[in-house]
This record gives sequence, structure tokens and C-alpha cells, in this order.
Amino acid sequence: MDSPALSLTLHDSHARRKERFTPIDPDHVRVYYCGPTVYDAAHIGNLRAMLSADILVRLLRKLYPRVTFVRNITDVDDRISQRARENGEDISVLTARTTENFHADLSELNVLPPDIEPRATHHIADMLDMIARLIANGHAYEAEGHVLFSVRDFPTYGALSGRTPDDLLAGARVEVAPYKRDAGDFVLWKPSTDEQPGWDSPYGRGRPGWHIECSAMSHRYLGETFDIHGGGDDLIFPHHENERAQSLCCFPGSQFARHWLHNAMLLSGGEKMSKSLGNFYTIRQAITRAPAEALRLLYLGTQYRSVLDFTWEKLDEAKRTLDRFYRALERSPPLEGAAVPEAVMAALCDDLNTPLAISALHPFADAAIQGDVEASSALKAGGAMMGLFSQSPHDWFRAGADEDAIERLIQERIDARKTRNFARADEIRAELTSQGILLEDGPQGTTWRRA
Repeated sequence: MDSPALSLTLHDSHARRKERFTPIDPDHVRVYYCGPTVYDAAHIGNLRAMLSADILVRLLRKLYPRVTFVRNITDVDDRISQRARENGEDISVLTARTTENFHADLSELNVLPPDIEPRATHHIADMLDMIARLIANGHAYEAEGHVLFSVRDFPTYGALSGRTPDDLLAGARVEVAPYKRDAGDFVLWKPSTDEQPGWDSPYGRGRPGWHIECSAMSHRYLGETFDIHGGGDDLIFPHHENERAQSLCCFPGSQFARHWLHNAMLLSGGEKMSKSLGNFYTIRQAITRAPAEALRLLYLGTQYRSVLDFTWEKLDEAKRTLDRFYRALERSPPLEGAAVPEAVMAALCDDLNTPLAISALHPFADAAIQGDVEASSALKAGGAMMGLFSQSPHDWFRAGADEDAIERLIQERIDARKTRNFARADEIRAELTSQGILLEDGPQGTTWRRA
């Protein structure tokens, strides 16, 4: 932990401006981000929020002595039930598999795990407790086996998103039903059929609504008021608006989240990602085609509040940039314990300006290529601050290659040259080049690396 000599500024979605971040308790910063609904493989759009949170938490841990980062797993949702039926498998099997795959994808991308990862199904009692409180204080009501939140009874509803209760009619996951007092009222609890997951409650067997899940889990682990709540900007309305409303009404006098952070959406080839357009990709598809670290760098090359346009060409470009950084680290092996360059810290403290932080690394790479060990050490420390350079240059340049097969071909080429069979030697070099393997002949023999 470093003392925050630099002030951290973050764009608060509620205030609609950049503000200096002042933690509730400087000795313990508390952060909540909405995690995945585990019914399918995570796609590259899901990754935007995960990486934004990762950079934020890495920076906070550099500045403050203790950070508790909570990111939930939504494992009860009608989409999960539908997918399990389509697959002919138990819901628990589906959610276990997709959660494991999600963790594997993020691990390859060097996204640090949260301190606490609560699952919605493990916190039904917390949700029912909040629902009971909301009914008792007049902000929720029962109707035909449902419990609904009354948006008209919360005067500042819409303050986060800038929308009105009427806008809920066009929001996500909203059902207009005759049992609602107002069409914009949203569900806290709903009845379950025998085929649907359900839990016993004072309102009958049922399951929670989407919004109450995150409110209950954030309260359970971070308290009535915590520092930062974040996620994609597609969650501002209605999800985060509804979280805020029910939490503030449940715990009068609290602030729920002091700061709200939202990352912008991701486009794919200049358009909204869609399977029908053929531009929909999972994280696994992307990191199978290119190193995971290249995907990470591509994302960090755009500030989190700006729209990111993903293309395969940009992914290739990110790979080439990393090649250059790793070549610099290889040329001048860095020393351990170097400080993060001030320019990198200043950029990150300015609303997580990762593009500026990355640009600050290039002068160090220039010097490291010329043999400057101090510059190489600064490069390594600055990159590590953003979760980069987690492997050795040797491993980077050889990743994904069949080393035994390559070594056999190199030996065959050496033998061919000894017998003056230069045509065969050239064929082997050309064959390896076509596979993206470059040979370098030197005084110590022949070495190789990936292109």
C-alpha cells in the first residue's frame, strides 16, 4: 500500500461529473460490482466491466491499506431455467459449468478474483429480510403471490439514471400486469411453478426478482453504505436504479453506494454485437485466436467510459505492441522492486485513464531496447500495475508452440546445412516461418521465437 500522494478522481454516474474519491473509511475501501448471470459462456462484452473493476481495485489496493471487493454470481434467473430446460440438464449442473468456465476465462486474462463472490441462491434469507422491511415501511406490497416495490412512493426515483418511473415501461425485465398498482412497479418476489426453482416464503413458494439479489448481497458483505458500486452502463436503468431505490428505502438514512462507476458498451466491428450479424464472440473464442494478454491490452487501450470497438485487426495490433514491450524486457532484464512510474500512476488516478498510462510505458520500452535496465524495471512495474507482463519474455515468444517439434526441425536444418543441403535448410526455415516461428542464427547457435 502506498500513501495516496496523488488524489484519485473518478467519474460519478450519479453526480454526472468527475469527483475526487474520498473513502468512507480510509483504512478500508469497499467495492461492489455486478457479476455474470451464469447461463452461457461469457462474451467479450461481459469482459468490459470485469476489466474495469480489475483496474480500479488494483489501483485502490495501491493507494489504501485494505480493499474489500465483492462481485456476485447470479445463479437464479429465468434465463438460467430456460437454458437448463433446453439442454436437458439440472440447473445446478449448468450454473456450475458456466461459473467454472467464467473463472477460467478471467484467470487467463489475469483478472484478479474478488475477495468475496456471493451466489444469489445462497442469500435468499437476506433477500426475504429486505423484502419484509420494505413491506413494513410501506415501500412494497403483496399482490397475487408477488411482492412489488412501489416506485411512486420513492421521491428520488430516477436520480441515478435521469429517467422517470414512466420510463420503466420501456426498461428491461419489466412485466406490465394487472396486479401492479403502477405499471412501473418492479418485482421483489414472484411465485414459482413446480418446474421452476423456488423457496418457501411468507408470500408462498417463489423466487427473487433480479434487483433485490444485488441489494441483499452488497448489504450482507459491505453494509448499508459502501464506497463504490460499478458495472456496465447498460445496468444503470433499470437494475442499478432499482437497487438504489429499494436499498435506500430499506435502510433509511443510509447512502447505499457513495460513488457509481459505469463503463461504456462494446461494439464489434462498429456495430452492436449480435449473433445474427455474425459479430458475436465469446471470451474463449477471442483468447483462442490470440494471447489473452493481447485482449487485455486491447481493452485497456480505450478509457473505460468511452465506447470500445472490437476488431480482430485491433487484437493483432495489441499483440504486436506486446511483442515490442516483451522484446524490451528481454533485451534488458528488469530488476524486482521498482516503483510504478509517476506518469502511469497519475494517468490511472485521473479516472482510470489506461490509454494514457499505456502511452507512458513506450519511452521506457525505447530505453530498455537500448540496454537501460532502470527503464526496463520501470516498464515492468508500470505494466504490472495494469495486470500486464505476467509472464517471462521467453514464455511470451514461445506461447502455444510445439517446442519439441520445432527443436526437431531446427536440428534437421542444422544437419542439412552441415551437408550443404541448403535447399532443405531453406525449406525448413520457410515452413517454420509459415507457422509464425522466426529463426535467429547467432554465435551461440539457432534460437527461435513466435512472430
